[in-house]
Amino acid sequence: MAPRYACIMAHPEQRTAPKAGTSGAPHPDAEKAAALRRMKNIALALLVAMAVIFCVAFAFARQYPWLEYVRSAAEGGMVGALADWFAVTALFKYPMGIKIPHTAIIPNRKDQIGASLGEFVETNFLSENVVAEKLAGTQIAEKVGAWLSKPASAQRVATEGAAAMRGAMAVLKDDDVRDVIESMVRKHLVDPPWGPPIGKVAERIFADGHHHALVDLLVDRSTLWIQANHDTISGLVSDRSPAWVPQFMDGLVGDKIYTEIYKFARAVQNDPHHKLRQQLDSYLADLAQELQHDPAMIARAENIKAQVLGDPEVRNLAGRTWETIKKALFDAVDDPQSELRLKFTGAVQEFGTRLATDPELAGKANAWISDAASYLVRTYKHEIASIITDTVERWDAVETSQKIELQVGKDLQFIRINGTVVGSLAGLAIFTLATLVFH
Repeated sequence: MAPRYACIMAHPEQRTAPKAGTSGAPHPDAEKAAALRRMKNIALALLVAMAVIFCVAFAFARQYPWLEYVRSAAEGGMVGALADWFAVTALFKYPMGIKIPHTAIIPNRKDQIGASLGEFVETNFLSENVVAEKLAGTQIAEKVGAWLSKPASAQRVATEGAAAMRGAMAVLKDDDVRDVIESMVRKHLVDPPWGPPIGKVAERIFADGHHHALVDLLVDRSTLWIQANHDTISGLVSDRSPAWVPQFMDGLVGDKIYTEIYKFARAVQNDPHHKLRQQLDSYLADLAQELQHDPAMIARAENIKAQVLGDPEVRNLAGRTWETIKKALFDAVDDPQSELRLKFTGAVQEFGTRLATDPELAGKANAWISDAASYLVRTYKHEIASIITDTVERWDAVETSQKIELQVGKDLQFIRINGTVVGSLAGLAIFTLATLVFH
């Protein structure tokens, strides 16, 4: 008997007595060890009974000839019991400690058994057809959808998602994130030339006339400013006129210039096809073309970009962007009533409802899950099955034998019992047949 289980079986009162701090329920291994011990005792008791019956029948067979049948049955029972005891014991250890070839099979062939088990699982269970058939009848999407459609479930997903986001944000290093943002800004914003893309966008805007609204706004604001600033315009004329010009002449000239400027502004404001508007459209169209094709204009755009987004500015932009995003996310995940949490919870619940009620969407989701599972099985089935092989290889040989015996040893003891019974019947049948033939 294995030392690990001998101590459990030798002290049954320790098996039933709960340890301090436990719930008082017997440990499952202790229950299995006790059941294995009982079955071993039953099998041993039958062997001893057959031996006693054999001895008694052998001693009194001459006085009572019918005891020959009993002796033969008992003899066959002993042979069957011993043979099956040897067979069962040889699986887990050396019988009586004698290193007979092809015994102690499990300890000696532990690694081969693990490899065979892993190969069996890989071949028969980690199969695309098996996985696909199982998933086809499971309706995972519908079940997941029904669960997600419940408010409590959606809230739980949001809570777990918030915890995951908070953990991710805590793990990320600020400097590393700033470096990533800075590299992205440089790659997508700073390094590419600005002129051609701005020119293309401007060309499309000007061609479609979307800039007219802005021009109208500028003209309207300019006209209103001119109308409200008569003294300012007249004063500019007086300030720039020669000293020998009479003051009343300055007033007349200022009024005349103001009137003409205001008339001109009103004309531009009221006439959508005014010559100034047309000239402005022409200028903007030429500017869009120059931004795309004129090296000098492209270089000027690059100079402006360099002034706006120099190295310090890019670094500061990356830092401010990350700090803003980080603060916003922390505030959102920490507040159960934040707009982000509420919208995410609502989106999860809505998606679950659609999965549960929309057969087409559920079918697509199930197909995607089946394809993903098939891909994983097809690509990684050997690695998955190797978990069994590697785990068994790490086990101690004796401990492995003890574990397996604890799980299946009780049932194997029925082999010994059946061997005793069958051996008895076989011995009786053989002796009876021989007696009928030769006497």
